[in-house]
Amino acid sequence: TVLRSSGQTSLSPCQFLRRQQVLQLYRKILRAIREVPGEQDRRYLKDWAREEFKRNKDATEEDAIRMMITQGNMQLQELQRTLKLAKS
Repeated sequence: TVLRSSGQTSLSPCQFLRRQQVLQLYRKILRAIREVPGEQDRRYLKDWAREEFKRNKDATEEDAIRMMITQGNMQLQELQRTLKLAKS
C-alpha cells in the first residue's frame, strides 16, 4: 500500500478485489440477518457481525483474510439454512 498526500492509502488490484469480497460478504450477512424473526436475535446477530468485521479490519495477511472470508461464507450459509428450516 502506498500512502497518498491526501492521507489515504492506495490499494493494489488484489487488495481492492479482496476488500470488495469482504464488503459483499458483510452486506449478504446483514441481509440474511434481516430475515431473523426475533428483534432481540436480530440485534444480537447484527452486533456480532459488526464486531467480527471490526475486529479483523486491520488484517493484512492474504491467507488469513482468505480463511476469514471462507469462514464467514460458511457461517452465512449456516444462517441461511437455519432460516430456511424455520420457515418450512
